[in-house]
Amino acid sequence: MEPQQHQLLLAIKGLPEGARPTVTTISDRLCLRHHSTVELIDRLEKQGSVARQHGKEDRREVLLHLTPRGEEQLRRLTVSIWPQMQVEGVALAGSLEKLLAASKEPGKDTR
Repeated sequence: MEPQQHQLLLAIKGLPEGARPTVTTISDRLCLRHHSTVELIDRLEKQGSVARQHGKEDRREVLLHLTPRGEEQLRRLTVSIWPQMQVEGVALAGSLEKLLAASKEPGKDTR
């Protein structure tokens, strides 16, 4: 699975309660153009990982959801990269703390 496909699965799964899982919502969360998001969804739908469903109130609206296969793929990927995320997360947090501290120093350029 491509990293962007994994990110799309995460974006759908991680939507805040009440957020509508539309292509526009997912595009915004991934910082992708609408057509790029649609292409990713098309590929994931062909794999059986994501499904589209028309909205109940507005049939023009297309809602996305993970299929059982998509849920399982996301679970397996998350479990496999969890140790790496723990190590890199600590390093990232340290880097962010340094940037924040440097940005508070008067006259300090953080570029």
